[in-house]
Amino acid sequence: MSKITIVDLMKKKSMGQKITMLTAYDFPFAKIVDESGIDIILVGDSVGMVVQGLDNTLPVTMDEMIYHTKIVSRGVKNAMVVGDLPFMSYQTSIEEGVKNAGRFLKEAGASAVKIEGAADFSDLIKSLIKSDIPVMAHIGLTPQAIHKMGGFKVQGKTQDAAKRLIEEARIAEDAGAFSIVLEAVPMHVAETITNELSIPTIGIGAGPHCDGQVLVLHDLLGLYERFLPKFAKRYVNLKEEALKAISLYKVEVEQGIFPSEEHSFK
Repeated sequence: MSKITIVDLMKKKSMGQKITMLTAYDFPFAKIVDESGIDIILVGDSVGMVVQGLDNTLPVTMDEMIYHTKIVSRGVKNAMVVGDLPFMSYQTSIEEGVKNAGRFLKEAGASAVKIEGAADFSDLIKSLIKSDIPVMAHIGLTPQAIHKMGGFKVQGKTQDAAKRLIEEARIAEDAGAFSIVLEAVPMHVAETITNELSIPTIGIGAGPHCDGQVLVLHDLLGLYERFLPKFAKRYVNLKEEALKAISLYKVEVEQGIFPSEEHSFK
């Protein structure tokens, strides 16, 4: 299997084949996700919450994102790796945004970047495309804007808000984005956007009509317990399994069962 490209994603949309995307933040999980056949691995700034233990994504730095994207890229052979531009890495100027986005491709092995927003950053998206940096846009609930939005809330619920989201999606496409994440959007709004755009939509809490879906890996695996969003499905409880294994190790060490002769040198 060859590396997934933008051409492959566009082909999937045209053929009505669903696109799969998950987050990853380190080498072991990136390798597992890649071996499963997932199309896109997003190294998200959600690392701040599910790995670093923060309350939101705002404190995550560019250097931290480059570090995590580097180690994810080492474990990936086939999936497209997308680096997530963190808060204040692109909002200050187009030049700063292009410079930081370029680091994901030049230093960290990513194939594209994701930015939150579209209408306010259409000129940046255009500049990134001119610099040969593919862009995945992200609208709806944008976690970097939680203070402005008043928290993690569904977006586009009123008719006017839905119209604004649809228009923002068009702006992202016109600016050159190759795909767009729709987060916490009513499913009928996401369906309209998906039908109107020629680029793929990736939903997270946006219903079944998007061209693809994305989840945070730690939600899927049961490794993040602070809260489970309504849109996330826990497919396994790895935290419970890990706790069992570690507890058994503790008992075996305390009772002199481990290490046995099998695990000792002669």
